[in-house]
Formats: sequence, C-alpha cells, structure tokens
Amino acid sequence: MSWTEEKVAKLKELWGKGNTASQIAEIIGGISRNAVIGKAHRLNLSAKIKTRTATSNQNFQNNLDERNIKPKRGRKSRFKSLIIEKDFEPENPKQLEELDENSCKWPIGHPNEESFYFCGRSSLKDFSYCKLHLLYAYQPKGKKEEVTDKDEIPEFIEKKIKSA
Repeated sequence: MSWTEEKVAKLKELWGKGNTASQIAEIIGGISRNAVIGKAHRLNLSAKIKTRTATSNQNFQNNLDERNIKPKRGRKSRFKSLIIEKDFEPENPKQLEELDENSCKWPIGHPNEESFYFCGRSSLKDFSYCKLHLLYAYQPKGKKEEVTDKDEIPEFIEKKIKSA
C-alpha cells in the first residue's frame, strides 16, 4: 500500500472534518485504520481524541438518561447505603480458631494480650467485616479523620453509634 497525493489530500480533508481513523480507512479503501493513524501522525495532523471522548461520553450519558437504565449497584454504593442503617448487632467475641466466612474479622485489642479477640458479628456479603467495622475500614477517599489516641473513636462513628 502506498500513499498517493489523492489519498493524502482525502485523509487531510476527512481528518479535518472529524472522521475517525476507521471511517477514513473505509472511505479511502485499501488501507487499515492503523495506517491512517500513522500517516496522520507523520503529517502532524492535530489529535482529536480529547474532543471525541467528550462528545462520546455526553452521547453515552444522554442514551442512559433516555433509556432510564439504572446502573448496577457497585461495592461503593452498597457501602454508602450501610451508613444510613443504624442497627448494629451486639458483638460476639471469637478467637481465631472460631472464625468462619460469615464472621466479622475485625481484631479487638493487641494479639499479644490475653484479652485479644475478633468482633464475631455477622459479616456482610463480599466483605470481611460487620456493618460497624466497615465504617472504620472503608472511609471515603480524602475524608479520613485523624485519630490521635488508639482508643479514641472517630466522631462520625460516634454519631452513628449514638443514633443507633
């Protein structure tokens, strides 16, 4: 495959109109999408990736709105719904040997102490912790609260416990 003056002129014209490399390859014929991208690069034609993604995302969002499709609830949104709930079951202290896949594996105390145990409440599906300890373990990005004392409970957890 060789680039003739006609093909180069057509490439410049179609590229300027905002056609994709695949569309240009199909229109010109006999060349691949990658050949179009390579030639455009060698000709220093402006990259249009930024404008294409912006319009593509906008079109995709419009299509979602039109179809009223509810996106699948991900792990993050399931976690957010837990913060609204206020009922925390009582702690069920367990030793390491007593833990199973449905037990909260949040450690209480220090492993070298005799009084060390694991929370033992029912853990939630897809998580290793109960509702309360999920609030400790998974904090929203950039919103971690500084805890100065080991025994000090963060303010937002304290509010949740009081409101329960």
